[in-house]
Amino acid sequence: MATFRALVIDKGERGQSVRFAHLDPDQLMEGDVTVRVTHSTVNYKDGLAVTGKAPVVRRFPMIPGIDFAGIVESSENPAFAPGDSVLVNGWGLGETHFGGYSQMARVKSEWLLPLPSGLTRAQAMAVGTAGYTAMLAVLALDRFGIAPWHGPAVVTGAAGGVGSVAVALLSKGGWHVIASTGRRSEEGYLKSLGAAEIIDRNELSSPLGRPLGKERWAAGIDSVGSHTLANVLAHTKYGGAVAATGLAQGMDLPGSVAPFILRGASLLGIDSVMCPMQRRREAWSRLARDLDKDKLAAITKTVKFDQVIDSAKSILDGNVRGRVVVEIG
Repeated sequence: MATFRALVIDKGERGQSVRFAHLDPDQLMEGDVTVRVTHSTVNYKDGLAVTGKAPVVRRFPMIPGIDFAGIVESSENPAFAPGDSVLVNGWGLGETHFGGYSQMARVKSEWLLPLPSGLTRAQAMAVGTAGYTAMLAVLALDRFGIAPWHGPAVVTGAAGGVGSVAVALLSKGGWHVIASTGRRSEEGYLKSLGAAEIIDRNELSSPLGRPLGKERWAAGIDSVGSHTLANVLAHTKYGGAVAATGLAQGMDLPGSVAPFILRGASLLGIDSVMCPMQRRREAWSRLARDLDKDKLAAITKTVKFDQVIDSAKSILDGNVRGRVVVEIG
């Protein structure tokens, strides 16, 4: 490919700007594997980066897109050969290293994963960072030793990307899933993914009233943060655990130590960006095996490359259900 098309973020005196541009392969960043990108996706973090609503991008110019799937064009590492299907997420893509909103990408081989057996490239990006993060949260609960017989599991932001996949995974694992959402119109959708109960997010999103509330769930996966996470913790059963994955409501945690010192509850932090490769392989292997492909299709919308800016804005406005796959090729 003589030139390739990419979405480029620049920053000048008037602030951040975003545009489509044609680049030359020698403008790519360092790496020992060059990939022809076929699919990417729109995560909440991508929305923040593209719109500039948060300082996700840390060097300019930058090609956003925190994950992608594609086909190896060339490789200096014998572990990858031209024609191999691969995926990558995290490692600073779209923040400090050119990301997935580009027809070509060059990355370090140690960041790459072979496409898991049982997933197409489009399905891998339907999972994307959001679904991979949901699986990391499920694995963290597993390692903690919490199980369905200990009580229900709550999922906040349930109609979003992380939440939708978390509901599907927990349900298949035998959990009684309580889905929290601000969109009551999504009740049918969430129940089709396996949610047993739907609660309004307003039950959890207001400032914490009491340090401890009624014990309602044994486990939780939270992608919202702030007051919502504080309330989830306040209603967690004795010895329970909550996996924290996001900050849609805010980065603060305006809560109390009461759940930790009076109920022995635990807060499990989930980092998808620099997660060790061994745990990544485990997560993607489990996703390929455990995630119902029909449910994955039901939560996925596919858009063209030209629509990625609008999709990034929509995800921040709360108008995106589930996952968005971007056809780059």
